[in-house]
Amino acid sequence: MFTLYKLQTALRNNYVRAALLVLTAALAILIGVRAEVAQDSSPVLRSQDIAQITALPAKRAQLEYLLIAAPQSEAPRYIYKLKNDVKLYVVKVPGNTHLSLEREVLLRNDIPYAIARDDYLASHKAVMQDDEGNLLLRVGAFLIRHLVDILLLVLALFLLKNGLPGNGLNASVLTPDQLGGSLDDLIGMEDIKQEVLHLEDMIRNRALYKEHDIDKPFNVMLTGPAGTGKTKLAGYLAKRLNIPLIQASGSALESGYIGGGSKALHALHRKAKARGNCIIFLDEAQSLFMPRGRGEKKWEDDTANTLLSLLDGVRSDDAQGVIWVVASNFDDSSSRMDEAMLRRFSVKINFRLPNKNERRELLRSFLARKADKCVDWDDLNLDQVAEITANLSPAVLQTVVERASMLAIQESKVINTDLMFRAFERATIGLTDRATTAEKTRQRERVALHELGHFFMQIDPWLREGLPLAEVKERSPMLKISTESVSKLNALGYVLSASDDVGLKTLEELERDVIQLYGGVAAEELFYGARGISIGSQNDIEKATSMLDLMVNKLSMYSRSKIDHSQFKDKEADLGQVEAKADELYSYTLTAIEDYRAQITELKDVLMDQYVLSKDAIFALLEQQQARVPAQA
Repeated sequence: MFTLYKLQTALRNNYVRAALLVLTAALAILIGVRAEVAQDSSPVLRSQDIAQITALPAKRAQLEYLLIAAPQSEAPRYIYKLKNDVKLYVVKVPGNTHLSLEREVLLRNDIPYAIARDDYLASHKAVMQDDEGNLLLRVGAFLIRHLVDILLLVLALFLLKNGLPGNGLNASVLTPDQLGGSLDDLIGMEDIKQEVLHLEDMIRNRALYKEHDIDKPFNVMLTGPAGTGKTKLAGYLAKRLNIPLIQASGSALESGYIGGGSKALHALHRKAKARGNCIIFLDEAQSLFMPRGRGEKKWEDDTANTLLSLLDGVRSDDAQGVIWVVASNFDDSSSRMDEAMLRRFSVKINFRLPNKNERRELLRSFLARKADKCVDWDDLNLDQVAEITANLSPAVLQTVVERASMLAIQESKVINTDLMFRAFERATIGLTDRATTAEKTRQRERVALHELGHFFMQIDPWLREGLPLAEVKERSPMLKISTESVSKLNALGYVLSASDDVGLKTLEELERDVIQLYGGVAAEELFYGARGISIGSQNDIEKATSMLDLMVNKLSMYSRSKIDHSQFKDKEADLGQVEAKADELYSYTLTAIEDYRAQITELKDVLMDQYVLSKDAIFALLEQQQARVPAQA
């Protein structure tokens, strides 16, 4: 049976395309030739010599006929033929001169003439052409006459190649031999691998599951953060099953007109059915899972309704082998989704960010692909790198490794721990610029005090517990303090800390985070007074406010009644408790940071001189300070 897919497949053949091109050109020439009127074969002598017209009265007896073409134009033409002469004489004259010639020569001498009719001009096209560029003018005239025909022909060829809008024909089709990688590329992720193997077993042994009255489509929903490998997993599955993969973007389904998304989905489905067993992979499809009926326009849910019906395609014999795999960065726990849509997916695989061990193995895998001379394995502590890269996806980890390679090439070095740390900083923070802050000594001093305030309030709980500095250093996630500007953050300095794998924080930990955020503004007030606080604390205060709102209003951590106050319209009543808790935590921060005035002052001078202090350098200075205090006492 003829299908549009078969036609497209044939059009991919270069010989077929060449044959169609030759056929189209021949057809166009044939149409053009057949549309041409038979032309008079008389030779034409063109001239712009007005004297030929003024000499006509003397040749009156020899004159066979005289015609005037385009008398109202800027360049009328006098066409005359003499008896016993096969040539046509054409004299091109200016428009204003024509009136004088007509009155003074033709009418005064009673020379018969007429206006050239259209049928005469159609059979004598040469009389209206100039000698120069004759062929070019003919080609131009032909193109102008057949412009609409040519445009329609080009449009038809374009549509045959690219498909009508809304037909979804831009989706890429990958055969199993074009798909690379394997499940082994998913470092760790054993839970996800088991889900994929279970899914593969269900698809291969569909008859066995049917005996257990499981005869619904094994549609798959992949959710999780960006860069965790959802797209790769769809390719791995298609390769293991040895079936083609049709890949399209959920956002690209909408063509901009009503019904476009539905037509695109139907076209994808037809393309998949034409191949028998096939996987349709829709990436970034979160918009299709939003609850239906939200909009006032009935057609807004057409695409989602169409997908719902197609997801049940297993019930039709010709769609038994079609498997739908959709990927979304959100799931039903983080975003409200349509219940009917969720029920269509018998398999849901939730991706997560890698843990520390998995990050270490991922980094090792990425680095192992490089030549041996590129990596100094003896000077590379992957445990430390995995520690600082918490909450990074595999895609971002690969970016960190690529950035390390770029730095190694630029500086003629090999990749080691220090280079990986710098690559992590470059990948997460961006470019730093020392020249921007070098000229701003007073501002850099404020930045140094601000960042040191963050640092000391980060380690304050452990110092008050009396822990030795070595243990405090081990617990502190801080990596470095810098007074170099960062354009990406629009900041004149920063504290670089390792991320934390902990996702479930307690009330005490959240309060420590708020106190740490307040540490910067508290240090400014300590050294410059309450009216000396700068706007550099804006980002810290915004984050602290958001956390206090979470603690007080959304989680009711300070109340016996555990309700989410943010869902009520009257939010004024809860503002007082947020302000009271903010005042309590900031007052503690301001009091606590007073105990570190001497240390901050000394570290500030060193930081101003060196611009950047690493974790090792800071704790070395603190140990020196601690050693001097007993000696002075």
